[in-house]
Amino acid sequence: MALKFVSADEAASLIKNGDNVGFSGFTHAGCPKVIPTAVAKIAKAEHEKGNPFKINVLTGASTGDKLDGELTRANAINFRAPYQTNNDLRKAINQGEVNYVDLHLSTLAQSIRYGLLGDINVAVIEACDVTEDGEIIPTCGVGISATVARVAKIVIVELNKWNPKEMRGLHDIIEPLDPPHRSALGVFGVRDRVGTPYIKVDPSKIYVVETNVPNEGGSFAPVDEVTSQIGKNVANFFIKEMREGRMPKSFLPIQSGVGNIANAVLAAMGDSKEIPDFEVYTEVIQDAVIGLLESGRVTYASGCSLTVSNECIEKVYKNLDFFKERVVLRPSEYSNNPEIVRRLGVIAINTAIEADIFGNINSTHIMGTKMMNGIGGSGDFTRGSYVSIFVTPSVAKDGKISSFVPLVSHADHSEHSVKVIISEYGVADLRRKCPSERAKCIIDNCVHPDYREKLYEYLNNAPQGNTPFDMYNAFAFHKAFVETGDMHNVKWVEKA
Repeated sequence: MALKFVSADEAASLIKNGDNVGFSGFTHAGCPKVIPTAVAKIAKAEHEKGNPFKINVLTGASTGDKLDGELTRANAINFRAPYQTNNDLRKAINQGEVNYVDLHLSTLAQSIRYGLLGDINVAVIEACDVTEDGEIIPTCGVGISATVARVAKIVIVELNKWNPKEMRGLHDIIEPLDPPHRSALGVFGVRDRVGTPYIKVDPSKIYVVETNVPNEGGSFAPVDEVTSQIGKNVANFFIKEMREGRMPKSFLPIQSGVGNIANAVLAAMGDSKEIPDFEVYTEVIQDAVIGLLESGRVTYASGCSLTVSNECIEKVYKNLDFFKERVVLRPSEYSNNPEIVRRLGVIAINTAIEADIFGNINSTHIMGTKMMNGIGGSGDFTRGSYVSIFVTPSVAKDGKISSFVPLVSHADHSEHSVKVIISEYGVADLRRKCPSERAKCIIDNCVHPDYREKLYEYLNNAPQGNTPFDMYNAFAFHKAFVETGDMHNVKWVEKA
């Protein structure tokens, strides 16, 4: 082949201190594994010599430990965007050792093309196949791969033979034109394809590293009583909406976030005999969706990644012909695009860290200061959805933290975008309600019984207006936890 085949160490040596490096993948799915480890080794060696070595890391979303973890532990990351979930990276961000910018995932590729993040020096793409004329077939995740591969000066392809080259045909790769020349994005149904099954780049800039490394897909925690009840509450909300004519009886495409609650919600929907078979238009396709595709309850799934356990992806690989007829993986500019989300009438279901009694949502920060993961795609889907739903258990830390507070410590989604909140206790439908009505609805339907009286005390004693807001006591719940470790110990401030 005309392509340049090199070792991982040789490829890593092409990445220099201060480079902007774009990586493939979206969650652990489709992420490079050997090049980041080789770069981390270079960084450690340079640091031992007293030389600086840090790079700026841009990805589709979060990544696996072999990328974010290895580079963080080698002190090799200067800047990181747009989303992360790695424990070591999170610690480095919160200690000020890594400059982290939390972005809506749908916006990153365009920002790169506009030069807002600097030139991309190197793109590192995991692939199951690459051809002499520069056709790169991604593996389980797409993210920003098409953009960074096209604009980068050097493209390193991790040709990972753990993933079958028969994955060709699973992807729909396209970049939209940039404003003011952008036309309508041509996805008018969940199954529509508008691009090519490969990323096309100039083959002269490609370096290939052959690997055979498994995915980093761990299993999810089993559904417990709380997450199961949240799932049932979501399913029952949909059934009521269809009965009352506010949702088509043919149903609408579903987006669900990442994690155990999302899997529980999808499982409950699949179990309901009153919810018809449905389609999925989302960012991450999880284990539950694969099972629902096999059973026929999900008829088609469009996403940006197959974020599934290794056991699940091996099952997909053994039956690729079946799944290639029912699954498509797109760049995040399309999977998360608010224009498409609104056009298709997607129902958005995302997880909150914290909600306040007026419907504002914190998706990113613990106690307002410590970054957890980031906003991810929740904002992309929330604003454009047919109905935006946020789910959360009513309490955390064995009940010492209420997930519902007078005012969120950090606001990611405002009351204007949040339509429904669901906990294990019930459903708060905030549509058509003024702020004081929303507060009563959330307290009555979603808040843990231990905290309802305290939140009503706050609400009833707040200065009255369109929004009953007490600036003296807005953060009293948070203060109680910081001072005593338990929000049950909340004390109100007496105004002079």
